[in-house]
Amino acid sequence: MNEKTSHLTQEAKKQFMLEAIKEAKKAETLNEVPIGAVVVIDGEIVGRGHNLREDSLDATAHAEMFAIKEACKNIQNWRLERAQLFVTLEPCPMCSGAMLLSRVEEVYYGAKDPKGGTAGTLMNLLDDDRFNHVAYVESGILEEECGMLLTTFFRKLREKKKLLKKQKKD
Repeated sequence: MNEKTSHLTQEAKKQFMLEAIKEAKKAETLNEVPIGAVVVIDGEIVGRGHNLREDSLDATAHAEMFAIKEACKNIQNWRLERAQLFVTLEPCPMCSGAMLLSRVEEVYYGAKDPKGGTAGTLMNLLDDDRFNHVAYVESGILEEECGMLLTTFFRKLREKKKLLKKQKKD
């Protein structure tokens, strides 16, 4: 287990998660699963992203991937060694891998992902000392708000599918 600890205040964590939620809402307006992420270095957001898988038809178009890419471009370095990444849903294996490869120092997420989360739920890739980098992980930042975004989105999607199915019958 890694011994890293957070140096951010609870207020700062909430502030940056609210920015990730703003990104998630951008995805939702595009009928994408509402997941958003931001990368922070020295208290400044250097990368933002939201899901675009449906629009791009790209399985890798996750919020975290866009936020990491933008952060690397903005700081002109692939190493995000002093960075914190905030994401509304627990990262998947691909995104956790990208965080390790880019050397993200701290990862904060809102809602757990029981089907694909690899930052503590199914496993914790980010805190596995067999890798050459580990990250501090903290879950539950604005968990209720982050979870409700997803619950509401999928409820509306099911209702829409149900309505379409009913219209086809009629």
